[in-house]
Amino acid sequence: MTHSIGSPVDAAHAIAGNEPLLYSETPTDERGNFAYTGDLFRAREDLASLCARIDVHLRCQFPALGFSLVRTRFAGGRKIKLEIADTPMDLRDPLLRDALLAAVRDQIERFGFMRSNIYQDYMSVSFFSEVAIGKDYWMRLAARTELQNPVEPRLSLAQFKRTIKPGDILRLIHAPWDGRNLGIERRVDAVRSGDIIIAGSYLTLPRAAGFACDGRQIRIAMGDATDPDAHLLYEWTRCSD
Repeated sequence: MTHSIGSPVDAAHAIAGNEPLLYSETPTDERGNFAYTGDLFRAREDLASLCARIDVHLRCQFPALGFSLVRTRFAGGRKIKLEIADTPMDLRDPLLRDALLAAVRDQIERFGFMRSNIYQDYMSVSFFSEVAIGKDYWMRLAARTELQNPVEPRLSLAQFKRTIKPGDILRLIHAPWDGRNLGIERRVDAVRSGDIIIAGSYLTLPRAAGFACDGRQIRIAMGDATDPDAHLLYEWTRCSD
C-alpha cells in the first residue's frame, strides 16, 4: 500500500499535545525495566487487521508521506516494516531524517506493547517494528533536484530482461566511483531473474522504479543519503546489432 505525502515531522509536532506518552518518551527505570502499552493496542488482533488500522492511521497523521507496509511472521513473532517511498522533505539532513523516522515509529508503536529488561536480556512485544528510508525515496529526490545522465524509459525492466542475451556487450560509462571497469566492454555470460552475470561478476538489477533503458543506454539508480543521484550508466550493444 503506497500513498502520496506533506510535512510529517510538523504534523507529528502539531498533534503531540493531544496524544498520550509516546514510545520514545517512555523511560526505562533504574532496574532496567521498560514497559509501554500503546493507547491503540488491541489484544489478540490478527496481523492483517493490525496493518490495515496502522495504514489508515498513518495516512491521517502524515498525509504527505508516501510509504509501503510489509508484514511478516517468523519463529520469534511478528514484524511490521514501513519503508518511506516519498516525501517533499530533503532527508539528506540526518537530524531531519532521524526525527521523521522516530515520529513515524512512535505512531506505529501506539498499536502495540513492549515489556523488556536490558539487564536480564528479556523482551516481550506484540510485534517488532522497523521504519526505513527506501531506495525509491532517494530516486525521487534525485529526480526533483539533481538528476544526471537521464535515460528515456522506452524498455521496461521486464522487457529488458527478455531482450538482453548472453553474448551482448555492456560498457560501463558512468559510476559513483572511479573504477578500472569504466570504459571497458564486458560480455554478458547469463541473464537471471535478479541479476546479470558479466565477465564472471554480478550486476544486480534494481526494482522497476530504479531502472531506465532506451534500447541503447541502461541507467540503474542506487542512491542513498550521501548521494541521492548515485547510479550506473551502461551502453548496451546487442550481439545481433
